[in-house]
Amino acid sequence: MSMHTEPMIKMTDVDICFYIQEKGPVSLKEFTLNIGNYKLLQKSFVLKNVNIQINKGECFALLGKNGSGKSTLLRALSGIIIPEKGTIEIHGKVAPLLGLGVGLELELTGIENIKLLCALMGMNKAEIKKTLQDIIEFSELGEAINWQVKRYSSGMMSRLSFSIAIVKQPEILLIDEVLSVGDLGFQQKCLKKINEIKDNGATIVFVSHNFNEVLNMCSRAALVNNGTIEYIGTLEEVGEMYNKLFIA
Repeated sequence: MSMHTEPMIKMTDVDICFYIQEKGPVSLKEFTLNIGNYKLLQKSFVLKNVNIQINKGECFALLGKNGSGKSTLLRALSGIIIPEKGTIEIHGKVAPLLGLGVGLELELTGIENIKLLCALMGMNKAEIKKTLQDIIEFSELGEAINWQVKRYSSGMMSRLSFSIAIVKQPEILLIDEVLSVGDLGFQQKCLKKINEIKDNGATIVFVSHNFNEVLNMCSRAALVNNGTIEYIGTLEEVGEMYNKLFIA
């Protein structure tokens, strides 16, 4: 498969921050008497000055320690988090796999979640009916598909989320560590499906601490460290820098 130079994702000078309460809970009286004397919220930057371009058909890895900002970056690409500054351009429909249970309604059954999420993906009733059995069969959940999702194990949630996300060939697939959960057989099945999606021209952004998975799937990578993009380059270059982060 030839990779196009057409950009599917472009982040320009992106800052993302959270607001953290500096002090513990205060009473209304204390708040009123101390207006202007102290800040109740402190701005904390999670990502700072992020610049990335990911091209059509590319499988791009994000490497970094836990807490470096990788998952926040994926949430920004999916539209869950709005940047404080900068722009994010997305050219295509996004299918996010952002962790266990994200997007699932815990009180609904597996089947009810499939119908709901497929409708949110823009599918009509006929399309949902046509693809319902394919999703159930891929998930391998059996009778558990009729259980409330709150009774699922982490592996079962991962199976359901993945099966729904890949039911239609996505243009952009965001993957955040979801393949680390579940048995080996299902992990291999998911990797095979991801490679099929990649071969069909999808753009993939992949977060994983399993460097062998990254090597098998991706062509380029970025090193995310302390909320900044320290380097973008080949897997070998970024992998070497990533390993050095763990050397005391």
